[in-house]
Amino acid sequence: MMKLRTGINFLEELLPEGVLVPSSTLISGPGGTGKPLVEFAFVAAWLKAGGSLIGISLQYPGGELLITAMKKLYNVDLTEYHDNIVYVQFDINVGGCKKTSCNTLKANLLKPEIWDETIITAETMLAKTGPGTMVFGSALNLLFFSKTYKEGILKKLRDVLKNDKSRTYAFAVSTSAFSDEIKILEDVADNLMFTRMEDPMRLFLKIDRMKEVRFSDKETEVPVTAEMLREISEIAELTRKTRIPEIRKI
Repeated sequence: MMKLRTGINFLEELLPEGVLVPSSTLISGPGGTGKPLVEFAFVAAWLKAGGSLIGISLQYPGGELLITAMKKLYNVDLTEYHDNIVYVQFDINVGGCKKTSCNTLKANLLKPEIWDETIITAETMLAKTGPGTMVFGSALNLLFFSKTYKEGILKKLRDVLKNDKSRTYAFAVSTSAFSDEIKILEDVADNLMFTRMEDPMRLFLKIDRMKEVRFSDKETEVPVTAEMLREISEIAELTRKTRIPEIRKI
């Protein structure tokens, strides 16, 4: 077991000992409260420590926002880490998991067995370096809109957060829908954090618990521009409008 220091000022104040590796972190809060921007801080620290990443972003399938946010907020140029990242794009029209480029997979993540296949396949595309593999994902609660697969994928995510210690996880989920299901995930994650937004476009973070490290439970403002918060909110809203009707049919 090791501890990862973020080197990012606002998180260093809250987490003077860093984050336990491996562990699972859940960032929870209402929709549009900038949760992925906090998540990206851990992603940046992981890359700088030499680790490998598997990115599952249901909100930002193109990856452009991730690239922009990482550069603007945390001074990380993802193009310099091309060999350390595999992007997973959610696609309900793919039967299972399909490799589309040297660092991109398409997968129907509604199916629990495809989740496992996707992570294992992604790991074969990555070198095992530094602290190992981090799986990060945002808006995973969108998967719960499927009546057919909701219970199965909820069980899978719960099991991953609670029991899988072969990797480190950082997930962001919205409580605006399926709050009862999100509570199940909150209860089992090793590390739990909450975000909220305050007018005019100010993002706040509070840590609820951490596994085996000291932390401050003082709420702090995350140094993110209103422009970035507005951009991430607009993209997320557009994705919800297109993704939710699609998933509800399954």
